[in-house]
Amino acid sequence: MVKLATPHRKISGPQAQAERIPAANSTRSTAHGRLVVVPLLAEFVARYPEITVEIDLSDQIADVLGGRTDVAIRFGPLADSPLTARRLGETGRTVVAAPSYLARAGVPRVPADLARHNCLDFSFRRIEPGWPFREAGRDVLLAVGGNLTANSGETPVQLAVQWVGITRVGSFHIQQEVASGQLVPLLDAYNPQDCESIHAVFVGGATIPARVRVLVDFLAERMRARSPDG
Repeated sequence: MVKLATPHRKISGPQAQAERIPAANSTRSTAHGRLVVVPLLAEFVARYPEITVEIDLSDQIADVLGGRTDVAIRFGPLADSPLTARRLGETGRTVVAAPSYLARAGVPRVPADLARHNCLDFSFRRIEPGWPFREAGRDVLLAVGGNLTANSGETPVQLAVQWVGITRVGSFHIQQEVASGQLVPLLDAYNPQDCESIHAVFVGGATIPARVRVLVDFLAERMRARSPDG
């Protein structure tokens, strides 16, 4: 969660009377916030020095309609709702494991081989009930199993690095680990379109607060620039 406030003036006009604007909140994947969004905030506060930023990252789904959060960043397909969504980009998802784990347990050559491996997955409910792959031109969802689940993407990454098993996470999670050789991508030939869209979700309309507008505009500008489809 990121809380934004402009205690001295409105964002839209430097000559406006002093006014405190209620906080705007933004929630997202904790890892995505730490690795992608937080590094952008130095630029944001430099561009909008009148905004005070308070960050509280969370993997929980924020209550936007209830007014507790003004902007939420959500991954994957969006459920039907009266909220306004603005696409920020997308992130790929990659199946990875540590070389030491693969040396011990073997390298999966086709998705079905994952049945013989310890697969580290998420504990919270996902729209997709399995790991998606494409075989012979056909999209399939493969149910996987393992002895550990987690409610954050960073946890299975850490455990995969420690040779515990195979995991499938957003590519932004593992850039450093893959570059350093701690983790190895797997089954890429069966995973050509495994991407997850990223949206900013908020209450739209003509009365959208300026603080919400500038935050969404900034995130759309900067995140789309670094997205694979940007």
